[in-house]
Amino acid sequence: MSETKLEDLRKEYLERPFGEDSLKESPFDQFRLWFNEAGEAQLPEPNAMSLATCDAEGKLSCRTVLLKAFDERGFVFFTNYGSRKAKALASHPQASLLFPWISLERQVEISGKAEKISTAESLAYFTSRPHGSQLGAWVSDQSQVISSRKVLLDKFEELKTKFKEGKVPLPESWGGIRIIPEEIEFWQGAPKRLHDRFRYYRMNEGSDQWQIKRLSP
Repeated sequence: MSETKLEDLRKEYLERPFGEDSLKESPFDQFRLWFNEAGEAQLPEPNAMSLATCDAEGKLSCRTVLLKAFDERGFVFFTNYGSRKAKALASHPQASLLFPWISLERQVEISGKAEKISTAESLAYFTSRPHGSQLGAWVSDQSQVISSRKVLLDKFEELKTKFKEGKVPLPESWGGIRIIPEEIEFWQGAPKRLHDRFRYYRMNEGSDQWQIKRLSP
C-alpha cells in the first residue's frame, strides 16, 4: 500500500462567483439558498453540522449533529439533556456550528448563544420521528458509560413491550437546543486560494439587523 503524502494533497478550487452583489440581506435567506443548493446537489446529509462546545472546566469538544429546524430565531438540533454537549452548553451557553459542504467548495460557520427550545416544540418534532427513533431516545443515557451493546438492545426490547399499546411519550431528558446566531460566515472556495468570505454580524443583541463584512481568505 502506497503512503499518502499530506503535502501532495492539493485541489484547485473552481471559479464560483460569489460577491457582494449576490449576497442576501438576511443571513437566514442566504443560508436557506445555500442549504437548498446543497440538497439539490444531492450531498449526503446536507444538514450534518459540526458542533463545538466548551464545558465548565474549559475543555473543548466537537461532534457531528443534525440540523432539524431553522428560522430567524436560530438553528435547532435534538439531544439528551444529560449528554456531554448538553451539559457543556448548560454551563457555557456559547457554541459554534460548521456546515462542511466540501463538494460544493463551501462552508458555513455559525456562532452564538444556546438555549433549550420549548417542550411543545420538542414534542412536535418527537412525534414526527419513526417509532424506533422514539424508543431510541428512551434507551440511550447519552454519553454515559455502558458495559456492552447488549445493554442497549435489552433495554430497547423492554421498551418495545412497554409502549406496544400506545404512543411513546416525550422523555423529560430529551429535547431541542437552539443556537441563536450572533455571527454567520459564508465561505466559498476560489482559485489560487483567494477564497471569498463574508461574515454577517448582528448589530445588537436581539436585533434583526445585520452588518456584512468581507474577510481576507
